[in-house]
Amino acid sequence: MAQIKIFGLRERLDPIKQRLSDVVHGCVVDALRYPADKRAHRFFPLDRSDFYYPAGRSDRYTIIEISMFEGRSVEAKKQLMRLLFERAERECGIAPLDLEITIFETPRHDWAFRGRPGDEHALGYEVKV
Repeated sequence: MAQIKIFGLRERLDPIKQRLSDVVHGCVVDALRYPADKRAHRFFPLDRSDFYYPAGRSDRYTIIEISMFEGRSVEAKKQLMRLLFERAERECGIAPLDLEITIFETPRHDWAFRGRPGDEHALGYEVKV
C-alpha cells in the first residue's frame, strides 16, 4: 500500500499534475514493483502565502511524501528516490535541488482499508522488495 502527497506552489504544480503523477507512479512501480493499476496521489497546490520553503530553492520547490507499508529494503527505497530525482527533472523540469522526498513507513496492522486492518488483507503484490 502507498499513499502519496505532493506539495508545491499552485502556479507551478497545477500545470504539471498529470505528468508528475505519471512520473511518481512509474517510479513507484519500477523501484518497489508496485502494481500498475494502483495509484493514490493527492496534490496540495499552495498559494505563495501558504508555502514557505528554504533559501536557495526556486519556485519549483516540490515536496513528495510517501506513506507505505514497512518492509521494503533500504536499497529499494533509495532506488525510488534516485528515480524520482532523475525523472522529475527530465519529465517535469523539477531540479534535484528543488525536490524533497520523505518516506513514512507504517506497520500493516496500523493501516486499515476496505473494512479491515492491512495485515488481514491478501495484497496480490510483494511488499518485501
